[in-house]
Amino acid sequence: MHRRSLLACCTLLAAATLLSGCSTGSTQATDTPSAATSADPDAFPVTIEHAYGETTIPSEPARVVSIGSSDQDDLLALGVVPVGIQKVTWGGNARGTTPWFDARLEELGGATPTLLDETDDIPVDEVAALEPDLILATLSGITQQQYDKLSKIAPVVAYPDQPWTTTWQQSLEMTGEAVGRSELAEQLEEETEAAFTQARTDFPELQGKTFIWGALATTDLSQVYYYTPRDLRPVFLTSIGMQNAPVIERISPEDSFYGQLSAERAAELESDFFFTYAVKESDAQTFADDRLLGRIPAIANGHLWASTDNITSNAAGVPTPLSVPYAIEHFVPKVAEAVAGR
Repeated sequence: MHRRSLLACCTLLAAATLLSGCSTGSTQATDTPSAATSADPDAFPVTIEHAYGETTIPSEPARVVSIGSSDQDDLLALGVVPVGIQKVTWGGNARGTTPWFDARLEELGGATPTLLDETDDIPVDEVAALEPDLILATLSGITQQQYDKLSKIAPVVAYPDQPWTTTWQQSLEMTGEAVGRSELAEQLEEETEAAFTQARTDFPELQGKTFIWGALATTDLSQVYYYTPRDLRPVFLTSIGMQNAPVIERISPEDSFYGQLSAERAAELESDFFFTYAVKESDAQTFADDRLLGRIPAIANGHLWASTDNITSNAAGVPTPLSVPYAIEHFVPKVAEAVAGR
């Protein structure tokens, strides 16, 4: 199960916020994948280090499967159309993809990749049927056992250090290196950083404001789940000039992308802004009216955004060169409204 669904499916948001489960799609990739860009000269062979050792890619891959949460975006941004990706069922559209992915795919004139079901496990047989010559999992939580199985099919590039904590820059750089487009990856990284810089200019009211990216659920009001500073969701907000709440900096576990504490301690969660997912608009009032959760300072002061817009939340939660512009346009203004008390 991948990052966007893991926490929600296990404990985080119960039925409320499945951070993107997957189910097998009926759309199949064509037998002739397309690439709109060319590999760098002398890019291959290349050896990439990751959490499970080293992977050598002998030549430019033609059939790439993405089982990570961000690799499919990075591939399209680099002009490479994958033959298989995970289907997005939380934060996705009716097609099982995302608007920013679809827009770039249309620009490239590529066929929709085969959508893989990763809800319970990686479908190794389905991956093998796609006959990939490269499997990317730079932002994932694949285990040693899964890595070993997939490595029998094709070279696998796993996450660099800890599961689910790969930065968007690392994912882009590793993907660029794996498909021989490091120079383009560097350019895309600079353009994405520039977009964040422009957002900081465009939203001066957010600069220095503290936040907590949480995950409350009406099905269990006794717990407060939150994302740690190393997770990409808070990283997106710090990239536009906000700051993690000092209490989150203090209590966050060092080896996890999320943490939790009893709602009895809600009053300790001091910040200028509190974000959480929601199933319906009335959930915000439910949180505010709760005798414990209502004591979270940002909620008590009217600076809560309980978002039912899963697509927009997903854009900010998994930043990539494709999703960041979408998130800046659709997500950031809502944050500004909440910070202003609107």
